[in-house]
Amino acid sequence: MHWMRFRDPAGAVRRGEYADGTVSFGDRTYDVDDVEVLPPAEPSKIVCVGRNYAAHAAERGSDVPDRPMLFLKPPNTVASDGDTVTLPGDNYIEHEAEFAVVVGEQCRNVDEADALDVVAGFTCADDVSNRTDQSEEQNWVRGKAFDGACPLGPVLATPDEVPDDAAIELRVNGETRQSASIEQFIFSVAELVAEVTAYMTLEPGDVIITGTPEGVDELADGDEVEVEVEGIGTLTHDVERR
Repeated sequence: MHWMRFRDPAGAVRRGEYADGTVSFGDRTYDVDDVEVLPPAEPSKIVCVGRNYAAHAAERGSDVPDRPMLFLKPPNTVASDGDTVTLPGDNYIEHEAEFAVVVGEQCRNVDEADALDVVAGFTCADDVSNRTDQSEEQNWVRGKAFDGACPLGPVLATPDEVPDDAAIELRVNGETRQSASIEQFIFSVAELVAEVTAYMTLEPGDVIITGTPEGVDELADGDEVEVEVEGIGTLTHDVERR
């Protein structure tokens, strides 16, 4: 099943079932073009994973980590399908296609064997990254935490909809830049949930983005970005400099 958060024509925020360009809530069905699509989750935090694809670690000139590399993005980074992300200053900004895990319940110290029990579903993400400032600071606030730096969407797909070897692809202005499969993860979704919850409590709606494959590259003013994950759909956003 695919779920979409949206604002209906009356201004109410709803969560409805998405299918074939329509979203249904109660006894009403809307064309997606007639509603405002919202991010599929409202996270209190986004836990991010670095170097979870060996080929991406290699392109950065880095070793494959022995355990997941973790950092955080705050809620102000969330953007929606169809949004425009404002790039900060004249900095060098890159895209990072990511498979996103949305938590369904409050959880702590989750065993790998039980990890999917706390997962509400999956969505697409773009970890938009300011490399200019990221390289100059320890905690990556300027590099990773600027407004709109984590578009999510367009829907939340339940785990049964997404194959274990789901393809993930990122296109900029129609040109494919990143293409991989989630079976290439160094650390699986279950391993990541267990590792994160060993250190912190996750709340319903919190998000884990699971790392990006090789092919990260620069974004320019006016670019349109598409992140497509098999079984979920396609997240689309554009970028601008002001």
